[in-house]
Amino acid sequence: MRTKNISNKTKSTPPDPVEDIISVPRPIVAMAKEFPPGHLIPFHQHTRAQLLYASSGVMTVKTNSGIWVVPPLRAIWIPAHTRHQIEVSCRLSMRTLYIDPTYFSGPSEGCRVIAVSPLLKELILHTVSLPRLYPLEGPEERLLTVILDQIRNMNIAPLELPIPEDARLKKIYKGLSVMPGDNRTLEDWGKKVGATGRTLARRFRIETGMSFGQWRQQIRILEALRRLGMKEPVTTVAIELGYDSPSAFISMFKKALGKTPGQYFAE
Repeated sequence: MRTKNISNKTKSTPPDPVEDIISVPRPIVAMAKEFPPGHLIPFHQHTRAQLLYASSGVMTVKTNSGIWVVPPLRAIWIPAHTRHQIEVSCRLSMRTLYIDPTYFSGPSEGCRVIAVSPLLKELILHTVSLPRLYPLEGPEERLLTVILDQIRNMNIAPLELPIPEDARLKKIYKGLSVMPGDNRTLEDWGKKVGATGRTLARRFRIETGMSFGQWRQQIRILEALRRLGMKEPVTTVAIELGYDSPSAFISMFKKALGKTPGQYFAE
């Protein structure tokens, strides 16, 4: 989601020799990087799958079909050959595992945010410290199989926003991306984009699998995660996202994610 808080992006710095890392003849290779607030990694893709872990900070990953917000202690699975960009909201400590897709196909065919268990967290951090050419058929490779078992069995977090293809729905998406607190009804949006509310409601169901209300709430959840991860006050986030009171926002957040904002980030 784009708001005034991250509109002034830094120019992307010259990339690390990622292709050199990916070409290392090992099933999994790891990389640790730090990124400043506002940094943008433009659209790109890799021949390996990736597990991007935010040990601190918040990142937003976007593909042609969706948006995923990755708050602290969460990770996103990105299949091989998936075009994506990464937007950094606040100072980000990223730990990346590049995984040979012939070695492990992943937990899903598309991008997914997963909850990172304490064990998986420590395994990722340890893997980053390994030499890139670690010995095969030894304790290092056995440790990697534990990582893959953890990824395979992690819970999928509901932190995805499908981007619709219909031109009228895309206008609504662009409007709410700029102002997620906009409370206009679907009938009001219909007058702006040239369609009846009934038609738009049907298209939202077909293209996103959600009602318009559910889809708009998902926009707000992802934006809330991004901003709360930047330590913005709950009251400010609630009001700017269109809720009548902080309590109404907290209730929605808990219903959607199973925890209050304070509990969620206290993890």
